Amino acid sequence: MKRFKAIAGCTLVFIASTSFNAKKSSDFLYYLVVDKSKYELSVIDSEGWLVTYPVVFGNKNLDDKMTDGDRETPEGIYTLTRKSTHDKWDKILMTDYPTKADSIKFFKRKEQGLIPSDAVIGKGISIHGTEPGKDAMVDNYVNWTDGSISMRNRDLEELYNLVPVGSKVFIRK
Repeated sequence: MKRFKAIAGCTLVFIASTSFNAKKSSDFLYYLVVDKSKYELSVIDSEGWLVTYPVVFGNKNLDDKMTDGDRETPEGIYTLTRKSTHDKWDKILMTDYPTKADSIKFFKRKEQGLIPSDAVIGKGISIHGTEPGKDAMVDNYVNWTDGSISMRNRDLEELYNLVPVGSKVFIRK
């Protein structure tokens, strides 16, 4: 299964960055590839890889998000829907989690008894910074979020200025 996910991820990036993609270069969006097992967020554009940043998540086990409050980071393909400043975490890039695919996965897991029948799906997964002076949490791979992706503030400033709303985010383990 891990091999399939890796192949699917590479295929997505390949299609997005080749002439098979019908978009004009002026319309090209950036792709953010978040690799939970490597604690990395890489940015890819029409020319290929641009930059990789260290990131941290919620729980140490790095499992896929199952329910609201489980502190897990979801896996799948998302879209950046909003960029804004944040009082606590510098800046924030919101995603469209939960997507239709996440909802299908959630209800399937309920049917299979993997999660309680009264559980609710999570909400509001984003990419954000750290509290002032706490960038060392990222440097030391301390997973502290409620399921979002956290970066050093200086890296987030760079990413924030680089990628537009509408960019795709591929999160994998």
